[in-house]
This record gives sequence, structure tokens and C-alpha cells, in this order.
Amino acid sequence: MINRILLSGSGGQGVITMAILLAQAACLYEGHNAIQSQSYGPEARGGATRSDVIISDEPIYYPKVQHPNILVALTNEASAKYLKFIRPNGIFLFDSDLVQPSTKMDADYVGFPMYKPVMERFGKPQALNICVLGALLELTHVTSFDSIRQCLKARFRPAFHQANEDALHLGQDLAASWKGTHRLG
Repeated sequence: MINRILLSGSGGQGVITMAILLAQAACLYEGHNAIQSQSYGPEARGGATRSDVIISDEPIYYPKVQHPNILVALTNEASAKYLKFIRPNGIFLFDSDLVQPSTKMDADYVGFPMYKPVMERFGKPQALNICVLGALLELTHVTSFDSIRQCLKARFRPAFHQANEDALHLGQDLAASWKGTHRLG
């Protein structure tokens, strides 16, 4: 088992936090090998952000994802930059209100609104990354929800636990609704 995950967007969207949570969940709570790396644009917020996660049952010899089997893009810029590298039959997850893919690749395009439901539910965009993480887990099962919940509780103060749980569940529900009318593969 090996999952090569590339998470991309802009600074401030929580892309790196998502990657850290995935790698920690896989490594600390599920016994897999995992590695996470990241790169930023020159701006702290608004610049390009990319984070790679590799989860495997075998040793990992190179920390960067060159050809992801799972790609998450939260901006058009990220989609345009990284979609061309996705592996055949990979999964491309994006918010259909934020991203309009301009390239057609041999991949499963999974697009549905996430930002708008997050804003309606929470009134602020900070929960988007956890919502996207919930959708990603529902679609791919790269880690379990229980492992991610443990990481969320360890990483964030108790005041944020319920909001994180709600955002994770929102993403799961949105992806489950998408799966109800679409099929992967």
C-alpha cells in the first residue's frame, strides 16, 4: 500500500495542517510509514502552498510526491500547476466553487462546493481545511476518521474540538452525498 498525496492551494487555507494531520494519523495511530514535506510561495498568506504526504507500508526513500495518486487543489493556480502530474486513475478533489479545472486528465474529478457550506455553517473560512480533510477521508480512506480525530484533539486546544469535529463531519457528509450520485473509478 502506498498513497502519494499532493495537497495544494494558497497560504492561509490550512493545506500544511491537513498534510501534517494525515501523516501523523497514519504514522502514530495506524502503524504506517509516513512522510510530510511542504513548500510555500514568497507570501505568508495568499502565496502558493504545496504539501506532500506519502503513506506506505514499505520504507519511503524520497520525501516528495512527483506523481500523486491523490491531488487536492483549493485554487485554480494549484489545479493548473499540479493536475498534469496526477497518476492515471488518480483522484482529483477540488471545491467546484473555487476551482474550474482547465485540463482533462485520466483521473476521477471529484468536485463539489465546500467553501460555501463552511461559511454558512461556521461563518469563517478557517474550518475549510478540516472539511476538505473529512471529504478526502470519505473518498479515499487513506487514514481512519478515528485517527484524524485523535490528531485533531492532540494538536488543537479543547475550545476547537467541537468545531473541528463538525467540520470533519461536514466534509464527510458532502463527499458521501457526491458518492451517492457519482462513482469513483
